[in-house]
Amino acid sequence: MSTIAPSPRLVKRADAKRKSWVPTLLIGITIVYLGLVLYIPAANVFYQAFKNGIGPFIENLTQPNFIQAVRLTVMLAAIAVPLNTIFGLCTAWALARRQFRGRSFMLSLIDLPFAISPVVAGLMLVLLYGRQGWFGDVLQSNNIRIIFAFPGMVLATMFVSMPFVAREVIPVLEEAGADQEEAAQTLGANGWQTFWRVTLPSIRWGLLYGLILTNARAMGEFGAVSVVSGNLSGKTQSLPLYVEEAYKQYETEAAYSAAVLLALLAVVTLVLKEIMERKTRIKEVE
Repeated sequence: MSTIAPSPRLVKRADAKRKSWVPTLLIGITIVYLGLVLYIPAANVFYQAFKNGIGPFIENLTQPNFIQAVRLTVMLAAIAVPLNTIFGLCTAWALARRQFRGRSFMLSLIDLPFAISPVVAGLMLVLLYGRQGWFGDVLQSNNIRIIFAFPGMVLATMFVSMPFVAREVIPVLEEAGADQEEAAQTLGANGWQTFWRVTLPSIRWGLLYGLILTNARAMGEFGAVSVVSGNLSGKTQSLPLYVEEAYKQYETEAAYSAAVLLALLAVVTLVLKEIMERKTRIKEVE
C-alpha cells in the first residue's frame, strides 16, 4: 500500500507556522519576567508614594533628614565622578596607546569592582582605615577619621564607580587609532593641545556615556557605603541608606518618596544612555 507524501509547499507552511510561535513565546516569557521583577515593583513604588496625594509626597521631600541625605549624595557624586573621570581618562589612554608588560593584569584590575561585592569592598576599606586596620594607628595619631565618616563614604563611592569611564573610553580610543594624534604632534601641537583638539572630540560620546553611568552608580550605591558610613541619620546617611532606614522605622511613605527619586534617576540615566548610544551609532555610520 503506497502512501502519498505531502507536498513541499505544505511542509514549508507547517514549518513556518511552528517557527512563528517561537518568537511569540519568547517575547511573552520576557514580558512576564520583566513584569514580575521590574515593571510591577517599580509601579508599586510610584503607587505607594502618591496614593495619598501629591501633598504628602512633597511633605516627605522637605524633611530635614531627607534633604541632608540628598545633599550628602550629591556631594559624594560631585567628588567621585570628576576624580574617576580623570583616573579613567589617564588609564584608558595608557592602556589604549601603550603596550607593556602587565597590561592584561591592569585591565583585570579595572574590572575588580564589577567582580567584588560592594559589601566586601566596604569591609576592605574598614580593614585598611578602621581603628584596627592597617593604617588605623597612623590615622588616629593624626586625628584623621575615615571610617564612619564622610571620607570613607567617598572612598567607597569612588571604588564602586571606578571602572565605567575607563571601560567606555578604551574601545573608542582603540577604534580611533593614534594617526590623528601623531599628525597633530608632527605639526607642532603639544600634549595638551593634542588632547583637547584631537583626542577629546573623538572620544566625547564614549566619555559622556561613562560619566552618566559613573554618576548613576555613585548616587545609587548602597552596599559599600552602608558598611563604612555607620548610617547615622542626618550625618552619614546617603539617599539609598535613607530609604532603608525610613522603611525600617515604618515611615513607608517617606521611604517610597525617596525611592521615587532614585527611580527617576534610573530613568534619566537610561534615556541619556540611549541618546549616547544613538550618537555613537550615527558617528560609526558616518
